[in-house]
Amino acid sequence: MPISRIAVGSPSEAGQADALKAALAEFISVLIFVFAGEGSGMAFNKLTDDGSSTPAGLVAAALAHALALFVAVSIGANISGGHVNPAVTFGAFVGGHITLVRSILYWIAQLLGSVVACLLLKFSTGGMTTSAFSLSSGVGAWNAVVFEIVMTFGLVYTVYATAIDPKKGNIGIIAPIAIGFIVGANILAGGAFDGASMNPAVSFGPAVVSWTWDSHWVYWLGPFIGSAIAAIVYEVFFIAPSTYEELPSADF
Repeated sequence: MPISRIAVGSPSEAGQADALKAALAEFISVLIFVFAGEGSGMAFNKLTDDGSSTPAGLVAAALAHALALFVAVSIGANISGGHVNPAVTFGAFVGGHITLVRSILYWIAQLLGSVVACLLLKFSTGGMTTSAFSLSSGVGAWNAVVFEIVMTFGLVYTVYATAIDPKKGNIGIIAPIAIGFIVGANILAGGAFDGASMNPAVSFGPAVVSWTWDSHWVYWLGPFIGSAIAAIVYEVFFIAPSTYEELPSADF
C-alpha cells in the first residue's frame, strides 16, 4: 500500500542544497507556466476588448496551457521532477515518492511562482486584471469540485503512468508532452464550466493579485482529492510492492 511508504522527512531536509535547488526549479517552472497560461487569457481579453468568451478563446487557452506545461515540466524534470502543481506534489507524497517536508517546500515555491507571474503580468500589461478562476452561470460549487476531481485524476494518473512508474521505460521520454496534452484536453472539457484549473497554484496567483476569493476553495479541494485517488489507484493496482525491490528507486 502506498500509505505505508508515506514519509514526513527531517526538518533539516528543507535546508539541504538539493531540496532548495528543487524548490527554485519549481518556482521558475510555475512562473513560466502561469505567465504564459494566464497571459494568454489576458491577451484574449485585450484583443476582444473584454468581450465574452468564445470557442476560439477556449481553444487558445487550452493550447497555451498545454504548450507551456510541456515546457515547464521538461525544464524542471531533472531537478525537481517537474511537478509544477501542488496537486501533483500531493499525489507523489501520497504514493511515498516525496517527503512531507520537501512537499511543503515545493508548495511554497509553486504558490510564490504563481503570484510573481501574475504580478509581472499586471505590471507589464499596464495594470490589466489577472482574472481569478470562477464558476460559470448554472455551475454549482460541488459540480465544479467533481469536475476538478475528475480532471485532476486524469492529470495525476498520467503523471504516474509516464513519469513516476518505475516500469515506465522509454515512455518516460514523452512524459512532459503527455502531461501537457491531458491538461489541454481537460481545459477543452471543463474550461467553459469552472475554468479547468487542476492546479491550486494556478488558481492562487490570480486570486491573490486580483484579491478575488469566490469559491476559491473549490480549486484546492477538487485537485487534492483527485490527485490522492489517482495516486492510490495507480499504486495499488499497477505498481506491485515487489517492483520497488526489483527496480532502482524512482525519484520524482
